[in-house]
Amino acid sequence: MTDHHTGQRTPRLVALLALACGVAVGNVYFPQAVAPLVAAGLGTSPGTAAGVVTATQFGYAAGIFLLVPLGDRLPPRPLLVTLLTVTGLGLCAAAAAPALPPLLAASVLVGASTVIAPLAGPLAAGLVPPQRRGVVGGTLLSGALAGMLLSRTAGGALGDRLGWRAPYVLAALLSLAVALLLACALPASAAPSRQRYPRLLTEPVRLLCAEPALRRSSFYQATVFAGFSAVWTGVALLLTGPGYGLGADAVGLLALVNAVTMLVTPVAGRLVDRRGADVVNLVCFLLVLASAAILALGGLGGTPGLLSLVAGTLLLDVGMQSGMVANQVRVYALAASVRSRLNTAYMTCAYLGGGLGSWLGSRAYARYGWSGVCALVALLTVLALVRHLGARAGGRTAVAGAGESRTAARL
Repeated sequence: MTDHHTGQRTPRLVALLALACGVAVGNVYFPQAVAPLVAAGLGTSPGTAAGVVTATQFGYAAGIFLLVPLGDRLPPRPLLVTLLTVTGLGLCAAAAAPALPPLLAASVLVGASTVIAPLAGPLAAGLVPPQRRGVVGGTLLSGALAGMLLSRTAGGALGDRLGWRAPYVLAALLSLAVALLLACALPASAAPSRQRYPRLLTEPVRLLCAEPALRRSSFYQATVFAGFSAVWTGVALLLTGPGYGLGADAVGLLALVNAVTMLVTPVAGRLVDRRGADVVNLVCFLLVLASAAILALGGLGGTPGLLSLVAGTLLLDVGMQSGMVANQVRVYALAASVRSRLNTAYMTCAYLGGGLGSWLGSRAYARYGWSGVCALVALLTVLALVRHLGARAGGRTAVAGAGESRTAARL
């Protein structure tokens, strides 16, 4: 996506895109809080009902791969509005699902169409000069994080009071409302590419093979996000299980405590702008490792266990979200004209990791309990940290001008 600065309109457009990111990302995460309610409502086991979370995340990964490249081919306003409308209809279908299989199918559709955040990131990056992209990326991520946290809180609380279908109805109404808002407020603009759709689909794979910085960023996010997803899938089972005996709203309240992360991501963006992405990545890996150790104490139960879950999930959220800011700044620096395709490769890897993490997390919890989930987080983070420490900084760190010239020359 080519850069097109819009002057005084830029802050309002960035705020609008942050709102859209929050609503869209919330659709991926509120099922984590209501999965135990789905199990009770549809007469299935909690582990089986957790498949709704996995289906949504794998659908999201598929949507990133199949639909986000269109951000370089289609004007952003009709694309975003159409996707949010489809998301709203998919959420209505999920709310009306009579059994688990139709709910899983609707969840895949919702995940695939609610890919607003990966499209908004490249769009916002083109609104500001390079030295401001870390801050703008942090702002969008704060919006996405707000949606992630509030959706779990609202989903759990509403589900406990009105049943598991109510959060899906609310999410549908919000998605359709934001679609209308974007239709009225987003300016008309042209897309930078006229390449055919099959070529757009192959470009992310080619870019992933060609760009070491893209591969590295994708691996970092896939491993850390896998651990993140494993924790939030497992913590719903832990809090609603016999050890704590709490309701689904407890998962939402735990997520709400971590709202402080929304204040951290813009700071992380400024640090990336000043110190570089690699330094921020290293700090984030260490934070996630520390969170795994603290989270393990959550298995103690009672007040000490709850405090450990609060502190551990907070560190985990800060580490994962701040690392995403660093990774995206590194990726967006490679080439302005193919940002949506670069982001497609990056986000597809990230959410494939997230879907795999949800699946592994539910299996680890079923076999080894909460300690198995925490060990999984530590293992995944060590893999990312070893990769980071082994990278040759001079040859692997992306520089915006050189990266753009290199990538553009291959197009």
